[in-house]
Amino acid sequence: MSLKTRYEFTLPRGYVDRDGGLHRDGVMRLATARDELEPLRDPTISGPDDPRLTIVVLARVVETLGSLDLVTPHDIEGLFAADLAYLQDFYGVINFGSQEEFDEFVAAQQGAGPLPGSEPVVAAPIPAEVPDEVPTPVLSRPGRASIEEIRTEAR
Repeated sequence: MSLKTRYEFTLPRGYVDRDGGLHRDGVMRLATARDELEPLRDPTISGPDDPRLTIVVLARVVETLGSLDLVTPHDIEGLFAADLAYLQDFYGVINFGSQEEFDEFVAAQQGAGPLPGSEPVVAAPIPAEVPDEVPTPVLSRPGRASIEEIRTEAR
């Protein structure tokens, strides 16, 4: 039995490119240690708490998005907030979650129903070989909390 390394997803809203094209379906691959370490060497990243780190890491692991064959940090920056949050959660569950957590994530996305003008989220299953307990990832939910703290401080 081989390890599944690529997972299909559908964004809740979708990325709108500069020509007005909508891109919702994509593929994310499992992250490697290099995917989490290399962005820390990027001179535009100030450290592990830099919110831009999330953008750079996601651009490395999102292999396709709609008709985009190459997903760049600029494309990830152009996502609606709901789609960025979705990709952060999707990253966390496919890289660090158990099969149970993945199933709950997919069920929650499907149970919430689509956002207005959207279709339901559909994702591929995680293989059983993924360990239940792993170290906290760079793109964990606590990382998203720092974004929420910035919003709170700005008010």
